[in-house]
This record gives sequence, C-alpha cells and structure tokens, in this order.
Amino acid sequence: MRNSGLGRGVGLPIAIAIVAGGLITTPAQAQSAQSPLLSIFENIKLGPKFSPDPTRIQGISGGSVAATSIAKRNDTVTGPCSGYMDTKPDHTLSLTGFFDYLSLEVESPEDTTLVIQGPGGTWCNDDHQGKNPGIAGQWLAGTYKIWIGSYKPASYHPYRIKLSEVR
Repeated sequence: MRNSGLGRGVGLPIAIAIVAGGLITTPAQAQSAQSPLLSIFENIKLGPKFSPDPTRIQGISGGSVAATSIAKRNDTVTGPCSGYMDTKPDHTLSLTGFFDYLSLEVESPEDTTLVIQGPGGTWCNDDHQGKNPGIAGQWLAGTYKIWIGSYKPASYHPYRIKLSEVR
C-alpha cells in the first residue's frame, strides 16, 4: 500500500502544499487507511448508506505508465483509457455490499484521467464532468483498484475523489 506521494517522485513541498491547501479530509464513518506521517493517498471501505455522503479521499495524479498499459485496452464503454499513471493503484476501494447507485468523481484544477479495475472488469474515463473524470452507476461488492492519471508523463496534480450515493 502506497500512502505517500514521496515514493512517487513528488517532492515534500508539494505534499505539504496539499495538506496546507485543505485537500485532507477524513470521513467520519467511512473507514480509510492512512499513513501516520502524511495522508496523501488513502484506501477506503464503504458500505451502502455510508456517512458522510459525499465522502472524499485525495491524492496526486500522474506517473510514467500509459493508462492503456494498465487497462490493457484503448477504451471502455465508460470512456477512453488516457493519460499516464503509476504502476500501482493510487487507491483501493472496498465495497462491503452491492450499490444500486454510486458515483465516483475526480475533482482537480487540472485535466485528469481515471482507470478502475474491479469485480466485473475495467473502466476508464476522461471527461465525466467538464475536464474531470468519473464513473457512476451500479457497483458490485468487492475490491476496486483506482488509478488517477495526468496527460503528460511525470506530470503530477492534486485531486480529490468524491464518492456519493446521491443521484
């Protein structure tokens, strides 16, 4: 589990700026695994009717591996597999039950991309809401690996992921 941007080639000043900039939020009842030193990348466990809704986790996009290499395809039914990411996922989302509707939206000041692998397959997205990616719909119980990418290799940008059951 990678919980620090420092292992991604991102300097401490960027990590401190993210913390100081208010991107750190800890859900009240959603469970997240956090680094005791610095919480930049989080893993989260959610069940239906989670609180607070929305729940947010954060990180830094980017890497040097093409999204097509991670997704093993150029596009999916949810969108193109674009951008550059790390080999390892940025987050792991564990869902304890079936969600009739769950929305995962990336919020970033820069244009980011998304790859999710989990029960039932792989999904990519580029522009769900403006320039930010996201995926919404039914989700099976299980573990999902989440990668957030940037359009240029080794280009890193802060982001938040918003998870909500509200349509």
